[in-house]
Amino acid sequence: MNAETEQTILRRNQKYLRPLIGKKLPERLEKQLEKLDWTALDLLRQEKQERGQFAPLGAMEREEIARRRGGLEQTGLEALRAGKVGAVLLAGGQGTRLGFDKAKGMYNIGVNRTLYIFEQLIENLKKVTTRVRAWVPLYIMTSEKNDADTRWFFREHNFFGYDPESVHFFVQEMAPAVDFEGNLLLESQDSLAMSPNGNGGWFKSMLAAGLGDDLKEKGIEWLNVFAVDNVLQQIADPVFVGATILSGCVCGAKVVRKCDPYERVGALCLEDGHPSIVEYYELTPEMAEAKDEKGTLLYGFGVILNYLFRIDRLMEITERRLPVHIVERKVPYLDEGGNLVKPEEPNAYKFEQLILDMVYMMDDCLSFEVEREKEFAPVKNAAGTDSVESARALLRQNGVIL
Repeated sequence: MNAETEQTILRRNQKYLRPLIGKKLPERLEKQLEKLDWTALDLLRQEKQERGQFAPLGAMEREEIARRRGGLEQTGLEALRAGKVGAVLLAGGQGTRLGFDKAKGMYNIGVNRTLYIFEQLIENLKKVTTRVRAWVPLYIMTSEKNDADTRWFFREHNFFGYDPESVHFFVQEMAPAVDFEGNLLLESQDSLAMSPNGNGGWFKSMLAAGLGDDLKEKGIEWLNVFAVDNVLQQIADPVFVGATILSGCVCGAKVVRKCDPYERVGALCLEDGHPSIVEYYELTPEMAEAKDEKGTLLYGFGVILNYLFRIDRLMEITERRLPVHIVERKVPYLDEGGNLVKPEEPNAYKFEQLILDMVYMMDDCLSFEVEREKEFAPVKNAAGTDSVESARALLRQNGVIL
């Protein structure tokens, strides 16, 4: 980026960047401005895109899964033994809402012993690798804020007994935050206020890190993508893998029955004939409470961020741009006087790409019901619903010693 372009950018965003006008920029800030995607900022001036026509999408329910378990599991085990399945851990977030200023996976969920979230997830995966007597390649997405810490943490703990050669780290792309008037914010004198660009950019970030060659060399055909904040995630689950393969679908999604029509989880559905996810706040009361002849909520299967994607289909959609979602967040920043401000209320927009839009780009998706008490223990809050305490209770219920 030439000096004239730099100064033009600074003048356009001079509310917070005024002190930098006419000066040589720090190298870090210069690189950030050079990589900035200005099309995301243009979204602030556009009208909000309307969603399409929603329709219910049923699920392979637990009764059917139990009846067909033998055949589904055998197909999944064969795929795992043949090295056709990899796993992707989305771990770019911090544990801020837990009062923990490091990677969320480093949080100690134990009580009388130390048990890190990362450790519990690895233990869940090892249940499968022990059965198939083969390591499942594990790709861990970090962020610029926690990459170094996460890599160190795994090395320090000897990868919790997992094969180090089977673990690959890659960094999630970042996006700038702006105030409600569209002004770029500074996090420090040498950096814009940047944040991870949402969970939808994981595959492009993998490819940008050169891991596409690794997938090809290993002959991996499917990727099981899962979130760090659910300590009961069952990863590379042979029954789920087998069910998705046998269904002929290019994508699978684990779902749980919503505990009430208005539970704050996204529901797997159809949107204009494509598999999609309708957020809880997008449901009308009529949609939320609608039931079929068996009394099952039509929009009653909530996603738990555990997906299986066929890689050839992922490759096909990489050329298409995912929608960018604008969300309000609390973002620390330097004010006009250079003082650090830590807001108590949302003060800025962040730009995120979401995995739900990747699901929408798939031709079809198997909705696969699991038992929530065995597979859904999110750690999102310090207390209350989906909290450390509720997750600990579910871990104990599943025989995990804390």
